[in-house]
Amino acid sequence: MHPTLNLMTPEARANPYPLYAELRRTGIRQVEPGGLWAVSRYDDVVAVMKDPRRFSSAGLGRSFLPPWLPRNPVTESLVMKDPPAHTRLRGRVSRAFAPAAMTALEPRIRAIANGLAEQLVRHEGPVDFMAEFALRLPVSVLGLILGLEPEQYPRLKEWADDLINLPAGRHSPEEQARVRESLASLERCFEELIEARRGTPGNDLVSELLGPDADGSVLSHEELISFLFALLPAGVETTVYLLANSLVVLSERPEERARVLSDRTLIPRLIEEVLRYEPPGHSSLRLVLEETELAGVRLPRGAIVVVLLASALRDESHFPQADQFLMDRERSSHLAFGHGVHYCLGALLARLEARLGLEALFSRIQDFSRASPELTWSPSLIARGPLALPIHLALNTPRHESR
Repeated sequence: MHPTLNLMTPEARANPYPLYAELRRTGIRQVEPGGLWAVSRYDDVVAVMKDPRRFSSAGLGRSFLPPWLPRNPVTESLVMKDPPAHTRLRGRVSRAFAPAAMTALEPRIRAIANGLAEQLVRHEGPVDFMAEFALRLPVSVLGLILGLEPEQYPRLKEWADDLINLPAGRHSPEEQARVRESLASLERCFEELIEARRGTPGNDLVSELLGPDADGSVLSHEELISFLFALLPAGVETTVYLLANSLVVLSERPEERARVLSDRTLIPRLIEEVLRYEPPGHSSLRLVLEETELAGVRLPRGAIVVVLLASALRDESHFPQADQFLMDRERSSHLAFGHGVHYCLGALLARLEARLGLEALFSRIQDFSRASPELTWSPSLIARGPLALPIHLALNTPRHESR
């Protein structure tokens, strides 16, 4: 009998990779919290993610609706559904995240990124990259896409955090009450936004989704609310942590940092290797619909599987020197944005925001360094990044605008 491993200890959240390596050595097994069945090897993760017949996304939905929370629309979103319901809903919303839509958005995102970078470099002394840039960029972009008023932007990250932290299972009675009110206020925000767009459509995602599809079908009110709930953490957390994790990785590698700062065409390569080596998304959850065998292990019907994407991305059988950050690594298929029917709709947007954000910052600085060696990481089972990232900036002299 293997000793119990816990994914949610402070030590594991600070550095989960030794635990992931142990799981890859021992194979599929139960872990804490909650007796989850951990799937950690690349091939096994892919097998689960591409088989909704046996491994249902309803498992993820259950984790977002603990007994103390009476309602959470995200549990009815396309992220938590299996085909054919998932197929219909994804088809309805996917155009908003297609390459053509991203091309149209790029100048507006670049303008936001340049404005934030200009504000960042004006700070005296150390500045928190998380609060002043990594957070503000995706929140501003999502607010723009949704058609929210700028004064509503600051709450988006708070709401996203409350949603993404639900599967962690650590909520005191006081915290439970706060989260209930938080998600109720989020729903009120979306209700008011939908009502406003019904009366006065604009050039935004909500207005687009309120209209009929080519076949005349429309999203129900509940389908629209649930999609917006799911979009919030996906649209905020992924990019926030991708930006922050990129700076964390470079702060620890002076040679790679110098390369990227002197040649910004390397930023896409940097982003791809950060997505593999220190990904924003660490896990997803699936419900076992029927007793089944995976990698020689019998999984009972009704079991919840935790699919450790970040472990699969360090699997030595698929990535040579998997525990090393190699920016020149050959591009290979990886799982940072999921796999199969639930591959992340916003993957293009996250990459675009990260690229434009880093270009805007790196065009204005010669170097940067961490103001403190210590980092406190997010408490989520699903996503991972630092809660704060104080840095010192060495500016260009003379400073020039981004290309």
